[in-house]
Amino acid sequence: MIVALLMPDNRENFRKYDLKDPYFGTAPTALLEGFSMLNQEGQQEIGGWSSGCEEYGKTEPFEIHVISCTQQPMSSPEKLASNICYHSLHVPKWGWLRTGYQGCVRAVREKLKEIQPDIVHAQGTERDCALSAILSPYPRLLTIHGNLRLIKKQVGFKLFSAMWFQSFLEGFAVPRFDGVICITNYTREAVEHEVPKTWVVPNAVDPSFLELGQQRFSDGGSRPSTLDSRSPCPIILCVANVDERKNQNAFIRALDPLAKKMSFEVRFFGGCGGSEYAQEFRELIESRPWCHYGGILGRKELLNQFEQADMLVLPTHEDNCPMVVLEAMASGVPVMASKVGGVPDLIDGVITGLFCDPYDPESFRTGVKRLLEDREFTRQMASAAYDDAMRRFHPKVIASKHLKIYREVLSIKGKINR
Repeated sequence: MIVALLMPDNRENFRKYDLKDPYFGTAPTALLEGFSMLNQEGQQEIGGWSSGCEEYGKTEPFEIHVISCTQQPMSSPEKLASNICYHSLHVPKWGWLRTGYQGCVRAVREKLKEIQPDIVHAQGTERDCALSAILSPYPRLLTIHGNLRLIKKQVGFKLFSAMWFQSFLEGFAVPRFDGVICITNYTREAVEHEVPKTWVVPNAVDPSFLELGQQRFSDGGSRPSTLDSRSPCPIILCVANVDERKNQNAFIRALDPLAKKMSFEVRFFGGCGGSEYAQEFRELIESRPWCHYGGILGRKELLNQFEQADMLVLPTHEDNCPMVVLEAMASGVPVMASKVGGVPDLIDGVITGLFCDPYDPESFRTGVKRLLEDREFTRQMASAAYDDAMRRFHPKVIASKHLKIYREVLSIKGKINR
């Protein structure tokens, strides 16, 4: 089975054209690691490319081709792993959003003719990938990571802005797929009436976070030592881009009364632009010694913060599948998050995390206070969350589920196995 995986190269997103190796979003990267892991297991067993999908009753050969469009030509490796090939396609600036990604569509179509995949899988609707997939003649799948139309309802997009146009293209593209892989039921409920088939498969987690959780719970599931012996000033993490949807300002104000009674430090990380909301955030941070803003974190920096943290809080008004929640669970960090969007699919209230109400300041204070004071409850919750992450979000688990879906689509379309 040959799979063409269309995904953005972050070298293009962040204009880092000098980097030699491509890098992708956290969830797609973990998915690729899962495909590589399954292949390595299959090679050990049968000496060839294999999915290792014994869970589904058979072992099958597969090959992944990752395709990304960029505005500048860049040096790139031919392979990301033994069973994963990489294709970087140079598309001049005129072929992007202003022309409805027509240059990207043409470049991808030509590459697909060369590869001749059994199935095309687009990662996200935020850039060209969805359009390139639906305008190809092959069976096609879509994974929606950020529901642009749902975000538009929540915060609104300026008319004819880039995000407004992307949400319009999302509405055009989604009904033209053979199926949509939804990372939460929140997405499924939004799109299931538009497509023939949907599946709910959560994002995979970077194995580094699972390794951190394993180290913390290697003694048989006891509380991580960094959380057992609390420092004089416990650390609360809030990791999200600073904007009205993520609700940081309300969270800060809600903790004001608690900060007068308890000692703790709240560390905020994420992009912070020049909006009025972001300016208000900066003013709130500067006037409160227990609040700190640390900018955008890389994967290694986030791991380091999780090693120190006593909890993660996500006070968001809307979210589909926030990766930071999955990563905190995998790392053994207790989680409190708003009961909105797809978050209830990720944590089981009280068992693997706490829910809060983004419109109720008291729920923020009550949850933070409980997680800081009730050590036994927090110990059990963190341990259960780590076990759940290993079972549900491990890259091999998610990659295996994708291979099963590919086979299902090909079976429906009447394609012959390679």
